[in-house]
Amino acid sequence: MTDRRILVVAHTGRPESLSAAVDVVRLLRSAGVLPVVDAESRDDLVEATGEGELLVLGQTAEVGELELVIVLGGDGTILRAAELARGGSAPLLGINLGHVGFLAESERDDLASAVGRALERDYLVEERMTLAVRVKLGAEVIYETWALNEATVEKASRERMLEVVIEVDGRPLSSFGCDGVVMSTPTGSTAYAFSAGGPIVWPSLDALLLVPLSAHALFARPLVVGPNSSLAVEVLDRTQGVGVLWCDGRRAVDLPRGARVVARRSPTPVRLARLHPGPFTDRLVNKFALPVHGWRGPIDEEGRGA
Repeated sequence: MTDRRILVVAHTGRPESLSAAVDVVRLLRSAGVLPVVDAESRDDLVEATGEGELLVLGQTAEVGELELVIVLGGDGTILRAAELARGGSAPLLGINLGHVGFLAESERDDLASAVGRALERDYLVEERMTLAVRVKLGAEVIYETWALNEATVEKASRERMLEVVIEVDGRPLSSFGCDGVVMSTPTGSTAYAFSAGGPIVWPSLDALLLVPLSAHALFARPLVVGPNSSLAVEVLDRTQGVGVLWCDGRRAVDLPRGARVVARRSPTPVRLARLHPGPFTDRLVNKFALPVHGWRGPIDEEGRGA
């Protein structure tokens, strides 16, 4: 047995995910690698494997000791894994058991092959930009967190509209009533921001996005700004209800009137392990089943495909 440690993250409440996690744990053990699990999944996996104890993250294994994180599930599980692995350098290798799964690298049928390549360290690492998010009330910072996909300021009650003013680089841009505002990374451009009508931004581009949600305004277009810019959303005093900040759909905090949410580029990226590097265009076509029938490709000056 080596001292190599690989974290296995799965939604063990789902039979398919639990079965896949058991397969991965057994593959790692047979290769002499120490499987690590999170405390939430530990009991389910010990019972399912029937093969003794497992190392538990934060108890008998630390984030800084991890070589890799194997994630079994959809993008929601990968977001959870990114939260668990925050503070370390281990990349995340996603095996898609969900639906669209933009962040996942392989499908369930490729599980054994993906684990084999992980054991051989046969992958490339791609860094994805994240957001540093801060909530202020007056001069006081009342909450700080981060996001891989997006930070969303939303109305807390269905019947009350949220009144906000949006800001770019310390300057006010517009105020309006809305259901909320999404501040997103390029990675998050295919998540909540996409559903709200925002643009798809290639992950190789460093940028920040701001997408209003159902805004009552003449000017409420999605915005794309540079990576060194800051975005802010202020909950105006005239708001009848209260707001809530959601980061990656996982971490939430209430926003009273007068709260100000600022999003900037975080110095800490999320690292993704890639087994099949290729154009993001192909990933879009595959994940959304986009029609490309009839495409012939570029033609050079001599009439040949280029």
